[in-house]
Amino acid sequence: MGYAGGTAPDPTYDLLGDHTECIQVDYDPARIPYEDLVEAFWAVHSPLKPALSTQYASLILCHDAEQLSVARASRERVAGRVGRRVHTEVRMLDRFYVAEDYHQKHALRGDSVLVSEVHGYCRDEASLRDSTAAARLNGYAYGLGSRVRVEMDIESLGLSDVGARHLRSIVRNGR
Repeated sequence: MGYAGGTAPDPTYDLLGDHTECIQVDYDPARIPYEDLVEAFWAVHSPLKPALSTQYASLILCHDAEQLSVARASRERVAGRVGRRVHTEVRMLDRFYVAEDYHQKHALRGDSVLVSEVHGYCRDEASLRDSTAAARLNGYAYGLGSRVRVEMDIESLGLSDVGARHLRSIVRNGR
């Protein structure tokens, strides 16, 4: 989680300036093409609503000209498919600013069982922020994911039996 897209130096949640809250995705292009990431974005994103504010703007920020070209082409395909104006902007990333620690893994931090499990192997804020397991748990705590996906992930999440039961109950109950 972080801030990008604006010009204000060193944004924070309280002094965001003209930046947008966003995530930066680290991925291995040998395992998943950028095109697939962009398509996954459109599959869960509604591009038809204008942003209520710059803080919550709808945008894709690209690291290079190739990503920019792919993202713009995908935006055009979406516009053609929906037949309406797409409000999602596509432009180059200037700089990504990592958000404050308290702004990371918000849903996970709100689940006392899961966050205590994660603190067993994420001993500091940087390791929590950068942990793939914590990111997955954060998604599940938000109510994302399926029972099938949980079962695929559960062994890799570093949970105790209590934590695993708790996670399964979250997904089963649709939280």
